[in-house]
Amino acid sequence: MKKAITLVLMAALMLSLAACSSGGDGKAEAVTKDNLKVGVVHIMDLGDQGYTYNHDQGAKKMIAELGLREDQYIPKFNINDTDVAATNAAINELVNEGCQIIFATSFSYGTQVVEAAKAQPGVVFCHATGSDAHFNDLTNLHNYFAKIHQARYLAGIAAGLKTENNHLGYVAAFPYAEVISGYTAFFLGAKSVNPDVYMDVMYADTWGDALKEREIAEALLNRGCDVISQHSDSVSPALAAEAAGKWHVGYNNDMAPAAPNASLISARIDWGIYMTYAVKALLEGQTISVDWGEGLETGAAYLSPLNTAIAAPGTQEAIDAAAARIISGDLKIFSGALKDASGNPAVITNWDGSEVLFTFENENSVFLESDEISAPAFNAIIDGINIVS
Repeated sequence: MKKAITLVLMAALMLSLAACSSGGDGKAEAVTKDNLKVGVVHIMDLGDQGYTYNHDQGAKKMIAELGLREDQYIPKFNINDTDVAATNAAINELVNEGCQIIFATSFSYGTQVVEAAKAQPGVVFCHATGSDAHFNDLTNLHNYFAKIHQARYLAGIAAGLKTENNHLGYVAAFPYAEVISGYTAFFLGAKSVNPDVYMDVMYADTWGDALKEREIAEALLNRGCDVISQHSDSVSPALAAEAAGKWHVGYNNDMAPAAPNASLISARIDWGIYMTYAVKALLEGQTISVDWGEGLETGAAYLSPLNTAIAAPGTQEAIDAAAARIISGDLKIFSGALKDASGNPAVITNWDGSEVLFTFENENSVFLESDEISAPAFNAIIDGINIVS
């Protein structure tokens, strides 16, 4: 009996996700390749040459791979993720325009996406970098990300081999697990080839503000950092490094064309892999994963080409060797007896720090980031990383 009930529930779930969708007039219609409309809520515009540009490239890749028309992709740019009214308006416009699937690209859209999914059960909502789908019983809500910490670790190798004074810097958006996980992986990658490195981190308190990112990058460079990296949305840190005659590791986009004498390599996400998967599943009546997070093994996380004109000798070989070990499972990035600045075992906590979720007790400790929930959870500040106010 239990098996029969499970099969019925699975069938109902698949039908609710893909058989039909409600347009702006509230009438259900079958989703077909011809009438499909894909909406995307973007935090910035293509001029950032970073996160929004990269997500837009993913949408265009999805359109091309599925043989859809360009006008079936409906983007909404420059939707401030701190402006609830603007976010709600953008989502409602996409629903009213008949989008059967909507991708929301910023973590901070989360609350509005959950409410929209409740109000529009016939529309599929896919939210990047969040975790709300995991904790809400909504069959039309999904989260997605990539194991970008893997690519950041590899990019850190380029930094560790290039630095001349062992002093790294990092332009960080917010003190969120997503950001902390990324810069810690970058630092550990650098440390794997250069045990003497240490790193200053400064927070911008914004995902994307080109002027502020540049100011922070310049502050880090003035502190003596000779290689800087970033979890922020624009190319400004790369330009700052170029102007200072130092080096840079990017995010989201290959930044070497903008800063050819500074940009070593960039950690990137191929959003097109997930967007193609989700839209194809909708069209074919297949279940979309509640949480999706793939990495190097599928190309969801990857690196831009190494700038061999300025990279240290042997960098590509070191990156390739580490990548092979990550893919095989031999190298676990967040593992071992990691310590905090006081020499105590590093701990991962829940979002407000009230509960310890994991402790790096000894050399056998392994934390598998983004395996169960796609959104990163690593938020320990480890020894060698200095948070600068």
